[in-house]
Amino acid sequence: MSVVVYVESAKGKYKKSALEAVTYAKKVADLSGTDVKAVAIHSDAPAEELYAVGANKVINLTDDSLKSISPDAYGKALAAQIDGEFIVLTHTNDGQAIAPFIAVEKDATLVTNVITAPSSVSPFVAKRKAFSGKGIMTFEAQGAVKVITVLQGAINVEENAVGGSAEAASSGVSAGVVSVTGEETAGDVLDLKEADLVVSAGRGMKGPENWGMIEELAKLIGAATACSKPCADIGWRPHSEHVGQTGKAISPKLYIAVGISGAIQHLAGVGSSDVIVVINSDPEAPFFKSADYGIVGDAFEVVPKLIEEIKKLKNA
Repeated sequence: MSVVVYVESAKGKYKKSALEAVTYAKKVADLSGTDVKAVAIHSDAPAEELYAVGANKVINLTDDSLKSISPDAYGKALAAQIDGEFIVLTHTNDGQAIAPFIAVEKDATLVTNVITAPSSVSPFVAKRKAFSGKGIMTFEAQGAVKVITVLQGAINVEENAVGGSAEAASSGVSAGVVSVTGEETAGDVLDLKEADLVVSAGRGMKGPENWGMIEELAKLIGAATACSKPCADIGWRPHSEHVGQTGKAISPKLYIAVGISGAIQHLAGVGSSDVIVVINSDPEAPFFKSADYGIVGDAFEVVPKLIEEIKKLKNA
């Protein structure tokens, strides 16, 4: 009996969040005295990426009925792969949509937004984010099968190389009721959910025409760009960059906030960042209370100086 983990891939590689999920599954498997079975769907990514972080077996489901993501069809296909107590998914948009269908199919316990490895597997005890990310609760999950979604960025990817095997298989599942009929990609723009470094800005930028320095700073350090809700609402930035309670929840290693006051709704989406740097001209901005590092100053003076210093370091 294995710990099953659903792994997402894109552009011929497994997503960072997938490697986090396998790392988490490996921790559960070690406590349970079992192994890890990773299940992909129509993936062309190399299985070796998963062996490196602890997957003993990789199964790639190749049914034509699963070419377009359908939460109910994916849920049935993944539920059929469960031969033990646990299935792990990442708390991505896809993971959140699929997990409830697996829970219904297996009459399982569903626990979302998990942020720590379990301290025990019998019973299963760990911690999860609650109250829109503002609180942390310790939970105990009962039931013969547990469906667990792990918050992106909460678990560090760990090298744990094992000998693995891979196979293509058919699930025999028919097409689902709900399916994706079209998809738009953002080209070479870094995925906010996958990014380790994020540079974000708010209304302190005074207008969309001033975003050039934010994009330059992000490019210099290899970061994704983000924004506060008002900037997306008034059309300064695309809604895909909106982070916060009603936008994307992210957990990068470094989050640089420029000209953002730090309302509680914004913090709900970025509070899980490892390090938060705040640049704001208002010394009373609420964001400073949550910051690891803060700079009180005009963004139009501070950011160009920061860019200049980074360029000096890169050229040294």
